[in-house]
Amino acid sequence: MTRFGDFQTLCSQVPSYTWCNLFYRQLQTNDPSILTGLSQPAASAPVGVNPECGIQKLNTNGSLGNIANIVACGLSFFVVAALIYFTGRRKAAVGRVELRIFFALYLLTLPFQLITSGSLLTQGSTALVALTAIHAGLVATLFWTLLANAIVATQIVEDGTLSSIIPFSIFAAAFFIATTYISLDVGFTFTHVLGTSNPPQSINSIPLFVFTSIWPGVAALTYFGLMLYIVLGILNEIRPVWYYVIAAILFVLSQLDYFLLSKIICRGSSMKVDGSFIATILETACVVTLYFAWRGITEEDWDNDLYYPS
Repeated sequence: MTRFGDFQTLCSQVPSYTWCNLFYRQLQTNDPSILTGLSQPAASAPVGVNPECGIQKLNTNGSLGNIANIVACGLSFFVVAALIYFTGRRKAAVGRVELRIFFALYLLTLPFQLITSGSLLTQGSTALVALTAIHAGLVATLFWTLLANAIVATQIVEDGTLSSIIPFSIFAAAFFIATTYISLDVGFTFTHVLGTSNPPQSINSIPLFVFTSIWPGVAALTYFGLMLYIVLGILNEIRPVWYYVIAAILFVLSQLDYFLLSKIICRGSSMKVDGSFIATILETACVVTLYFAWRGITEEDWDNDLYYPS
């Protein structure tokens, strides 16, 4: 029976599900007999825990690792770097500083995603667990910055000032530290409170599940709700709404691809690629669309009208 916080199904059914790296190390330490099938030996094991389909580690039987997602992450890196540049040029735009932080965090997650889901490092290795934990912390923080951008857009506090940046940064640090520590505890089992699954084969962690699965969904939903309220209720604009609708659709499609189609693609390609590269492309397209949505409701120059009509 599956319980809240169980990762067993995700780690066996979803190829390249990053957080499974933490549970592989946990099982390798506490009960290695549970690791069977593709998860043995560790030197060739793909991302996952006893996955039904997975991309084997680089240089195993000619494997190139998760090459498609590696390329997608690399290209996305340059796209997002361009967004950061163009955002910085809009000197008078509301939320410019906060949005650049969001883009910078997304940019930072890409190399971590490339490494932690790329089948480049040996499963169970200390380096892979540590990088996966940092990656989890960055993802949780990323979704806080997304939600914070919506809060800033309401103009409750003046954007770009200390009254905005200080709480923005404090909460970001809290999300990063908490999620990273929980992830490290799951992988290295420092404690039995947050770390070890009981029973071991359940590979369960409610805190990790909340921060990496529930929190991103809640933050994204709240963000889109707030932005639609601002655009429709305050600005009385229609065109920018379509950008947010498109961004929401792209985000949902990326998750559907990752969780539902990834295994099908993996099997169809004989474990050469999976759906993670499509998810990365769709997520980056979502981020690009958010830039255009923000661009459509802000002003570029100080000479133009204010953000909100009087």
